[in-house]
Amino acid sequence: MMSNASSKGSKKKTENVMRQIRVAKVTLNIGTGKEKSALERGSKLIKHITGMDPVVTKTNKRIPGWGLRPGLSIGCKLTLRGKEAEALLERLLHAKDKKLSRKQFDNEGNFAFGIPEYIDIQNIKYNPEIGITGLEVAVTLERPGFRIKRKKIGSSIIPRKHRISREEAAAFIASKFNVKMQEDEE
Repeated sequence: MMSNASSKGSKKKTENVMRQIRVAKVTLNIGTGKEKSALERGSKLIKHITGMDPVVTKTNKRIPGWGLRPGLSIGCKLTLRGKEAEALLERLLHAKDKKLSRKQFDNEGNFAFGIPEYIDIQNIKYNPEIGITGLEVAVTLERPGFRIKRKKIGSSIIPRKHRISREEAAAFIASKFNVKMQEDEE
């Protein structure tokens, strides 16, 4: 009996599996405006980076000052999930020299950054058909159990204590992807 009691005392406290943070999705976005040739170049760029065809984004509202009307194509985007998303995120963070600012994280733990020139991304070569252009990257983080907000039947709000804070998200990205957090200049 003593050996059983001593083995209980020597057990290390493990982290709760439901509190582990993971990358839910990585979204690449290129806003091109009304120009058709820029939209084609943006689509080629996303296909060049990921090997997948992007989705064309269209306007929903009419904004006469900008010359927009409903149904007008103004950009393209692609969402990746799982292992593909993590592998691409590693390459995209390398293009930013593995440096992010805490200002790039929101209060829900998600973050976004821009890449001014796609040739900074690992294993991507210059393509004269595309020219020099950049893209925006948005990363969504989640914990197990976040599915309750997306369910059709029995959906619910994620409790405040289970949400991902800005500090938790920054710590996760810093440890998992070896990213340095820059100090915010105000």
